[in-house]
Amino acid sequence: MSIDQISRFSPALLAVAFLISCGSGAVPPSLSNSPTVSMVVPESGGIATNREIAVLFSQPMDPASINSGSFLIAGMTGTVVYDATNMIGAFKPSQDFAPNTKYNASVGVGAKNMNGAPLAAPFNFSFTTLATSDTSTPYLVAVNLVAGASCVPQNQKATVTFDEQMDSLTINPTTLYIVGANATVAAAVTYDVVHQQATLTPSSNLAANTAYWITMTAEAKDMSELPIGAFQQTFTTAPCQLGTTQPVNLCPNIGSFSVLAGSTVTNTGSTVVSGDVGVCPGTAVTGFPPGTLSGTIHIADGVASLAQAALTAGYLDAAGRAGGTSVAGDLVGQTLTAGVYTSTSSLANSGNLTLDGQGNKNAVFIFQIASTLTTGSASQITLANGATACNVFWQVGSSATLGTNSEFAGTIMALTSITITTGVNLEGRALARNGAVTLDDDVISGCACPTGY
Repeated sequence: MSIDQISRFSPALLAVAFLISCGSGAVPPSLSNSPTVSMVVPESGGIATNREIAVLFSQPMDPASINSGSFLIAGMTGTVVYDATNMIGAFKPSQDFAPNTKYNASVGVGAKNMNGAPLAAPFNFSFTTLATSDTSTPYLVAVNLVAGASCVPQNQKATVTFDEQMDSLTINPTTLYIVGANATVAAAVTYDVVHQQATLTPSSNLAANTAYWITMTAEAKDMSELPIGAFQQTFTTAPCQLGTTQPVNLCPNIGSFSVLAGSTVTNTGSTVVSGDVGVCPGTAVTGFPPGTLSGTIHIADGVASLAQAALTAGYLDAAGRAGGTSVAGDLVGQTLTAGVYTSTSSLANSGNLTLDGQGNKNAVFIFQIASTLTTGSASQITLANGATACNVFWQVGSSATLGTNSEFAGTIMALTSITITTGVNLEGRALARNGAVTLDDDVISGCACPTGY
């Protein structure tokens, strides 16, 4: 499955409502907590003729009940397997599917949860094959730690994001692990099918001031059983005197994008963008010219797809950082030092906000914002004592709006949309996952990936 197809998946696919009657005796005990199928992989679009088909269940299932009698594809024989860690059942066909053909599939009521409750009704779905088989080798598009990272927290989780769906049973502690100088670190590995992302969680804190390697072996395979290229990346644990917060790792696949949207990019006036402008999976970029850019416009191509995958991984990384200092309301007049800052609702800046690097050019600031980010007209962010815009990250749970003639610093990673009103100077990036980026006679300076990527 291509990234274009996967990027249409939404985390909302996992929000499954259970409508259960409260009337005494109204629901048979066996159906009172019936499992459901939350998602089909692929959810939509054609698949290669040599790929397996998988479903995600809403709750842990009895492995013995997920078999060739409960998971059927009409006209096909195959092996059915169940991944208990990630609640994924997969049909592995005995022979390739026919090209350009629609297949009907079903998960029947023989599929039961760990308490013996079956599906309330058969789950029926269909899919269509492409003309060809899959021959592309899977690879990693993002890792949440930059290569050679130092001062990494001792309780750090490692996450890796793939360019396509993987066979979840091959993503496990024997194929993805952290190794130190003397031994492999005991850890749990889970696979998030919605985001094509694996998370490795050590069972205890890593040793202090120690070098480790995140390792992926070629035994990890995609849904066509093609092996991934082996991978290894090093990092060193904390403590450190300064700069213990690691930057959000968007590189290398964010590339030179200064503006990236999920649906559309719209510009009015003589906006100047240093870097690339892109959209994916949407197909509309308007207003260039009169706007100008130093890079390239990418519309729903492979480059934009990879950038969106990197954005999704970076967004999830930023949102998942632990130990943040609580902030709320309006940040006007405050001076903040490096670290993670967490707002449980909206956040604003109506005047001047100072970010103080305290003499450390690697000082990193991460803002976790559950809802909107809004700045006032003529507001500004002052970078002091070594702080740099490209080490400032704003993870926005809905949409961001920058006020007229304001000055803003950092990379905005918004779940929905970004509106940059007239005359804004953004020293950083405007990256929207699902919605639009709207520009109006602005200056966007962008950030460059470090040398070596």
